Amino acid sequence: MNGQIDMTRIPRHVAIIMDGNGRWAKAHGHERSFGHENGVATVRQITEIASELGVKYLTLYTFSTENWNRPQTEVDLLMHLVVTSIEQQTPDLIKNNVRLTAIGDLQRMPQFARERLERCFQDTSHCTGLVLCLALSYSSRWELVEACRHIALEVQHGTLDPSSIDDTVLSRHLATASMPDPDLLIRTGGDLRISNYLLWQIAYSELFFTDKYWPDFTKQDFVDAIIDFQQRERRYGKTSEQILTTDNREPSTEN
Repeated sequence: MNGQIDMTRIPRHVAIIMDGNGRWAKAHGHERSFGHENGVATVRQITEIASELGVKYLTLYTFSTENWNRPQTEVDLLMHLVVTSIEQQTPDLIKNNVRLTAIGDLQRMPQFARERLERCFQDTSHCTGLVLCLALSYSSRWELVEACRHIALEVQHGTLDPSSIDDTVLSRHLATASMPDPDLLIRTGGDLRISNYLLWQIAYSELFFTDKYWPDFTKQDFVDAIIDFQQRERRYGKTSEQILTTDNREPSTEN
């Protein structure tokens, strides 16, 4: 892609749907597990470039609630792969000042995975640079249902007036309440859909789709996606003329 990246307009939050591991493995004559293993190396590379560029939050769709329906052997492999790779990368995360966190229905994960991941979260909790958020056992519909349930309980207990419920209240009850909404959503693998990922949060995100499978996605591809993002006009319902005279930024949702 032509053009240079503008370091003054780096997206605060980039979300990625890491798709195509299995198809990449098949294209190379291997089992699906080979693709997942090679996808780990891409996670490391993209985390590094995101940190170098000054991205504040990087959220990766690591394992969806729908993935529990995959063959048990593949599910078991993915659980072990996620935990083992994160443990191996934790020293580098600390070295690069990257804090690790996760969103999703983590109670569905095997106990060994939860416990080992929690240690990694604690080991990086002091880091103040990039926040690397793993969407694990996550789906947006699950998240929205959970938010509604908690809001209903607050109303039932008399701590929340139903008339005060608005988009801010709902956002405060989402798993991503501590993060701004994504500025940019990247999906690899060639499919043009969102797949139940951050549906509320990406209402005004810029979308970037690529045919490249996740194991083939490079640092330069990430940079190119950001350059493409920087060439777009983000209006948030305003006109182009209004954008010329106002600050073209969505109000932060950070707490």
